[in-house]
Amino acid sequence: MRAPVAIAERGRPLGSPVSVWLTFRLIPFLGAGLIKLWSYTLRVRREGFEAVEDLAARDARFILAFWHRRLFMMPLAYPFRRRGSAGEARGVAILSSDSRDGERSAATWRWFGIHAVRGTASDDGARALVRMIQAVKQGWDFGITPDGPRGPLLQLKPGTIALARKTGAWIVPVSLAFDRSFELKTWDRMVIPFPFATCVIRYGTPYQLPPSAADTAEAEQLQRRMDELEQWAEAFNHG
Repeated sequence: MRAPVAIAERGRPLGSPVSVWLTFRLIPFLGAGLIKLWSYTLRVRREGFEAVEDLAARDARFILAFWHRRLFMMPLAYPFRRRGSAGEARGVAILSSDSRDGERSAATWRWFGIHAVRGTASDDGARALVRMIQAVKQGWDFGITPDGPRGPLLQLKPGTIALARKTGAWIVPVSLAFDRSFELKTWDRMVIPFPFATCVIRYGTPYQLPPSAADTAEAEQLQRRMDELEQWAEAFNHG
């Protein structure tokens, strides 16, 4: 009998080769394909995108901060194809938990060119932060759900501010809204658009943390900016 396949970085068993192929290869492939097909039916427009394009043109690193309930179509908010200093492919990275669910999630987002940094902020925040910092310094932008992975819903955790402070990356609050959508009965009330809906992606003004600013004050400011975007998204959906 073959030995179980393990997560490469952790050595944590995932199951037999057949189980791994089904759960962590085939299902992510099908899931990513479904999301991509779904996204192709949407009518997408962007607001406030010029400032983010300018950051990419200047080869500046930035952090996209969005609430977990807006995650489903968030890859649409990052249409860039970037390169590192040696010409290697770079793009956006996310934090993905060191678990079977995290492995499946990472395998799914990989089909979108999204790099998964392994770790769980709630279980080992310091180690996860170090890996996030390393990714940004290696040329990756970062996508963060400050209320993830398990909430509390719409409440900012300190990771975004800490990452911006340690790397100098720009913070870009972002949200997306649909004219027709429904909510899942999950802890985050995940928002899912109906096919052929209009999707509007709104970017907040990019900014960097002032060197002398207190993290508490900066966290309160980011919370306000993200709350404003969430209020806009809700109003758009019910308008």
